[in-house]
Amino acid sequence: VSRQFVEMTRTRVEGLLAAFPKLMNTGKQHTFVETESVRYVYQPLEKLYMVLVTTKNSNILEDLETLRLFSRVIPEYCRVLEESEISEHCFDLIFAFDEIVALGYRENVNLAQIRTFTEMDSHEEKVFRAVRETQEREAKAEMRRKAKELQQARRDAERGKKSPGFGGFGSSSSSSSSTAIITDTLIEPEKPKPTPAPARPSGPSKALKLGARGKEVDDFVDKLKSEGENIILPNTGKRPSDATKSLPAPVNTESVHLRVEEKITLTCGRDGGLQNMEVLGMITLRVSDDKNGRIRLLINNNDKRGVQLQTHPNVDKKLFTADSIIGLKNPDKSFPLNNDVGVLKWRLQSTDESLIPLTINCWPSESGSGCDVNIEYELQEDSLELNDVVISIPIPSGVGAPVIGDLDGEYRHDSRRNNKTGSLEFSIAGQPNDFFPVNVSFVSKGNYCDIQVSKVYQVDGNSPVRFSTETSFVVDKYEIL
Repeated sequence: VSRQFVEMTRTRVEGLLAAFPKLMNTGKQHTFVETESVRYVYQPLEKLYMVLVTTKNSNILEDLETLRLFSRVIPEYCRVLEESEISEHCFDLIFAFDEIVALGYRENVNLAQIRTFTEMDSHEEKVFRAVRETQEREAKAEMRRKAKELQQARRDAERGKKSPGFGGFGSSSSSSSSTAIITDTLIEPEKPKPTPAPARPSGPSKALKLGARGKEVDDFVDKLKSEGENIILPNTGKRPSDATKSLPAPVNTESVHLRVEEKITLTCGRDGGLQNMEVLGMITLRVSDDKNGRIRLLINNNDKRGVQLQTHPNVDKKLFTADSIIGLKNPDKSFPLNNDVGVLKWRLQSTDESLIPLTINCWPSESGSGCDVNIEYELQEDSLELNDVVISIPIPSGVGAPVIGDLDGEYRHDSRRNNKTGSLEFSIAGQPNDFFPVNVSFVSKGNYCDIQVSKVYQVDGNSPVRFSTETSFVVDKYEIL
């Protein structure tokens, strides 16, 4: 390794170095040797030599002091004085040499100063980076808090619209409430980004009303579609939603119709660990023929997870506890006609990871150009068949579409909401924290807790009654933080 501090050709440097071994006189303790034009000042370092080539009119005492400082620098970077170790740290040594000599003259520095200069450690830079990281963490925390507030507000609004009544038998709800629940849970209306509105003449303004799609909304949706955006609208009667297609309401329902509905709320950590899982279920009865008003339901409960059951106050609790039969306390009374009546509900809450129906493994890894994100899912509950599984991975704004590396299934990149299905690998600019929380939604025609109505029969005579059943298992919240 050589370093020259004045202008010299490569041929000149190689010639000087090649001549040095021939000029050394073995057996004599000289520390320098001269030629007609240059002086070699050297120091043995085990099997190697530290050589300083100067002009003959230089101060040899200063040259020897400089040589000793050069020699002391080498152990700072090399553990052993061997050729391979020198070659491995050659650039570190050259940078240190440049701190000792500049433009052919020695700098007034010591070993400690050389170490500080080569580290290029700046207190101001440390403070700047610490402040910037603190600001980034605060901004991300505020972003997550705002996102949770918006999600909670949407869920509260959805619960107010779609939660089935569990009050008295006189409470009524639409016969299509199951479809409405699935639609509202899976397909959330997109919130458009604010755009500058064109100037309008002064006059009375029309405010947007919840639950109604005005002309302004239709115009905005048509504009987005003309720009190539894929817009998913809630079920308004005009256009069927994706959830409605996946779980259509039964066409041929009997006079006794039962709906078995379950919702799951689940929160997992990105590094594993189930923070909370809650499954809420309900059996809703609808009788449309007064001949079948006085009936009883035989419940088949095969759940082994410790689900908590609760019957309606007008249901005979002792009969249910003893025989798993749903019947009114007063057997002479009939169930309300043409009304949805909640007769049994249950709740399962757990932090056992083995009970997670669908595990999601999202693994972002930093790369030179951003992040490589690998995501996969695994269905742990073999008895379930999940439809319309949607895994939503947030991506940083303003970085463009991700580069898809490996894919099992289909994907769609949407600039406002990014939905991926199947196992996926993609690359995009960003940091690992940018890809959380991951949200999941799905629907299923089978319920999670194995609770079903196996038989319906008349109170008088125990004659069986034909009935139809509609089962659904949907997501209320399913996210990986």
